Amino acid sequence: MKVAPKRSLGIRAKYAVDRLVGVGLLVAVAPVLGVLAAAVKLEDGGPALFVQPRPGLGGQPFSCYKLRTMIVDADRYIDADGRPTRSRITRVGRVLRKTSLDELPQLINLAKGDMSLIGPRPPLMIHLRRYDATHMQRFRMKPGVTGWAQVNGRNTIKWSRRIELDNEYIDRWSPLLDAKIALKTALMVLKRDGIVEDRNPQDVDDLPPPRPLADGETA
Repeated sequence: MKVAPKRSLGIRAKYAVDRLVGVGLLVAVAPVLGVLAAAVKLEDGGPALFVQPRPGLGGQPFSCYKLRTMIVDADRYIDADGRPTRSRITRVGRVLRKTSLDELPQLINLAKGDMSLIGPRPPLMIHLRRYDATHMQRFRMKPGVTGWAQVNGRNTIKWSRRIELDNEYIDRWSPLLDAKIALKTALMVLKRDGIVEDRNPQDVDDLPPPRPLADGETA
């Protein structure tokens, strides 16, 4: 999963800039983040932040932060096929998702160096058991707050296509491509394109079934 040596210096510089941007933006939006967190908390008394392990660089897990947009214990309302069995989005959460403001706490991940501003979006840990060797190539770079797949369909395209786009991004990476993605992301957020309120596996899940667990491996 190593990046070609000729690009390693550029990517290290990219990650250094990511951390600086993360710290700067986190300080700048802290008052807004505080107000949004309070709104989430006041609606139902649950936690303001949603923290979940996600695979990062090399597939290694990290804690990914988001503002909580679902009801407490939302996973209780998922069927065996991963589909929601009832409405799980809170009133505040619906606004946060439509405006993408639920992603603001990922500035913490940027500042910590877990994530990059631009890169493949981090999937669920459970997806790793459904990935083949080609799929795993998407972990050659840090996950991003936004990415190439995000601006080419976001949550409305098949999972296998998202992975193809992630690998395409890594193979084609350049500062110019990152700038293009950042601009397209801003336009998508303003137009609210590609937003799916809750899980839609019936429309996008085309990955193979999970492989069996190896000895000593946990799900």
